[in-house]
Amino acid sequence: MDKTAIVILNWNGLEYLKKFLRLVTEYSSLPHTSVWLADNGSTDESVEWVAANLPQVKIICLNENHGFAGGYNLALGQIDAEYYVLINSDIEVTPGWLSPLVLYLDLHPEVAAVQPKILSLYRRTHFEYAGASGGYIDKYGFTFCRGRIFHTTEEDKGQYNDVAEVFWTSGACMMIRASAWKECRGFDPDFFAHMEEIDMCWRLHNMGWKLYAVPLSVVYHAGGGALPYNSPMKTFLNFRNNLFLLYKNLPSGKLRKILLIRKIMDLLAFIFFILQGKPVHAIQIVKAHIHYYNNIRSLKKKREIYPGNHENYSKIKTILNRSLVFEFYIKRNKTYASLIKYFN
Repeated sequence: MDKTAIVILNWNGLEYLKKFLRLVTEYSSLPHTSVWLADNGSTDESVEWVAANLPQVKIICLNENHGFAGGYNLALGQIDAEYYVLINSDIEVTPGWLSPLVLYLDLHPEVAAVQPKILSLYRRTHFEYAGASGGYIDKYGFTFCRGRIFHTTEEDKGQYNDVAEVFWTSGACMMIRASAWKECRGFDPDFFAHMEEIDMCWRLHNMGWKLYAVPLSVVYHAGGGALPYNSPMKTFLNFRNNLFLLYKNLPSGKLRKILLIRKIMDLLAFIFFILQGKPVHAIQIVKAHIHYYNNIRSLKKKREIYPGNHENYSKIKTILNRSLVFEFYIKRNKTYASLIKYFN
């Protein structure tokens, strides 16, 4: 059994593999470490190129595109290791990036998962949207990071270089204990893509685990590789999956009230998209809510069968006890540092 298995889920990402995969193999040379390509039914000759040019990379071929969530579930079920590293194909790793993550999990058995500091590949002085220096959530399900709130990213001046407890670790690059992954049953495949890691991290909190950002490890992320940030499909997945996230994980006493407020906020987002001249995105919000209501029965069952205690919510110290929308747009608190005093 390997100690660490680095697993890249790929779907038609040949250009990214050509650009970044060799660095992963070169900068991940710790003992008992393997690199895997889990291919999600690509049609761009990704598998053939990796087999011919990087034979040390182990390959798992899935028969079709199972999405980010389903693809990783199927792939990791075939890999025997103590730690899994989930890493996007559009990530550029740096020398020494792996050691701090392994060391932190080695020294902290109560921690399920860690992530590195994630900077922008194209604006290398700034944090990247998908994870920055650790992820958080507000009481209504809006996500943000140390270094990124909504679409505003901060310049990295070392202000978030400390190891910090977080609510979620980024699916763009995270290391997770295989035992924790299996205990929480991995990703919910119904999410398909987007927020599946946040749902999983919430379950880990409900089970008593902790999660941390370890910024001594640094990677660079292109972002939007599989689905561009302005894609209507991304809008649909973000709104739908956020409703899934809240319904599955909130404690019973807060579920109805918070979901009602969140639905009102989504209505305001719908109006905002209309006023911006983006009716396609507005329609995706409607579709997201229809899909949510069509899945209520399934979501209710998942609340019952997934492991973890929803009532542990009050013990989680990484949830912002305010509305992020209000703090950002009305009070103009645009950095993580300005929000610290409002956590549970």
